[in-house]
Amino acid sequence: MELSIECQKRDTSVNPRALRREGQIPAVLYGHDGDASVSLTVNERAAERLVRSASVNNTLINVSVPEMPWNGQALLREVQTHPWKDQLYHLSFFSIASQSSVDVVVPVAYTGTAKGVKDEGGTLDIMVSELAIRCAPGAIPETLDVDVSNLAVGENLHISDLKLPAGVEAIADTDKTLVNVAAPRTVASEESVVAVVADQATE
Repeated sequence: MELSIECQKRDTSVNPRALRREGQIPAVLYGHDGDASVSLTVNERAAERLVRSASVNNTLINVSVPEMPWNGQALLREVQTHPWKDQLYHLSFFSIASQSSVDVVVPVAYTGTAKGVKDEGGTLDIMVSELAIRCAPGAIPETLDVDVSNLAVGENLHISDLKLPAGVEAIADTDKTLVNVAAPRTVASEESVVAVVADQATE
């Protein structure tokens, strides 16, 4: 899915609260011109639609700024909200046009049914549901698929076991466990859990 947003250049002398009262959300774009950044505003309703559809550090967005000689793709780097109100406060965009590689976070999708679950009654314990990776801007995968079909009870997969697409590098600790298959509870262990709960209830 391709997302787009139109922004306007922002006068930094205007109080952000005043902008929000007028239905504008302060934003910033960086990465488009070296270390330089530019202050922007986004229509509140457009910003809310974008945030509902985009994922931070994952979704590519076509950003246009009519007052600037620049339009291009960017990542939504940060979404700031009010501490307790359901209200957007600030958005940050990172241009990828001049980047040889970008760091993004991608969901991990587990496929198949582990034989340790199907044949041995074990439980699939997922430790990692998304993974930080580095890749070219145009090669960001939507998901990283992990087949768990061959996992028996007591077995696991680590980040180092992943078969990543060409040009994609995991930037997390490769020794970290992605998923494992835990042994099924025995009747005795279940009874001991019940007994502990009963004892606590009578204290």
